Amino acid sequence: MYRKAQRKQAKLRLALAGPSGSGKTYSALRIATGIGGPIAMIDTERRSGDLYSDEFDYDISPIDGPFGPAEYTSRIKTAERAGYNVLIIDSLSHAWAGTGGILDIKDRVAKSGKGMNDFTAWRTATPMHNELVDTILTSPCHIIATLRTKTAYDVIQEEGKKAKVTKLGLAFIQRPELEYEFTVVLDLSVDGHIATSTKDRTHLFDGKYFVPDEETGRQLAVWLNSGVDPKQDLIGHIHSLINALHLNTNAYWLYAATKYQAASIDEIDQLQLQEQINLLGQCRQNPAKLDQFQQLLAQIAGRQSDGSDGQREAMH
Repeated sequence: MYRKAQRKQAKLRLALAGPSGSGKTYSALRIATGIGGPIAMIDTERRSGDLYSDEFDYDISPIDGPFGPAEYTSRIKTAERAGYNVLIIDSLSHAWAGTGGILDIKDRVAKSGKGMNDFTAWRTATPMHNELVDTILTSPCHIIATLRTKTAYDVIQEEGKKAKVTKLGLAFIQRPELEYEFTVVLDLSVDGHIATSTKDRTHLFDGKYFVPDEETGRQLAVWLNSGVDPKQDLIGHIHSLINALHLNTNAYWLYAATKYQAASIDEIDQLQLQEQINLLGQCRQNPAKLDQFQQLLAQIAGRQSDGSDGQREAMH
């Protein structure tokens, strides 16, 4: 099944990469301020995040170590529940190379003496890394992650010639393929804190050399909000299924609002809407389930017409 491609509204996934002194934390705060608060910061850089409290309005949650991926995941979910709009992770490199990070976990598993080695230990470490990445990608917050960098080299061996060492440039101190998960990746220089994009799905920064500031955040916010509202897209899909299944629309939305304890459709979140799409899809494929659901909605409609509260019965 194909449909017309649409760019939906999205949450920012921005990586700011650079060596020490390149202005990653300060740039992250300026961009976050441009997007709009409230702003939270996970600080693994020895409380350096507090240094800019006189210039920006944000809350901070320090991690002094160990820097296990579960600790990051917990802080991200806490920020989500607290309703922060932008979350800065400063830095994400510690989750990889810091004490208790993925590399540390892998090494400890490899040395556990339980038939493990450096290769098989990744079977334990990789799922932990993947869980953290999934938490970042699915977060309802805009996320700006800072990443330390190091100079990478490769040995080039040409036939009939001596091997030579070639400088490849700056590499993340993180899992190499992590770059693919971000919407925008900006490299920052120590000299002037100049940003250049190495990946930019927005096309806002292609070929530009600039100092990130609040305007950078405002430009990103405009681009992120310019697509189709994904929630309205899901609601539209539900209405199409309701019509196709010949269901009572008012009774259906009363059922959904009661199920999720929502005062209106606007209070039903995207995951819950997707759950309803799955349910209606099952009804479409299973006549017996559709008949059961139609009976449930008929009962709700009947109670609604009688002036009762429309409390739904459990659907098994």
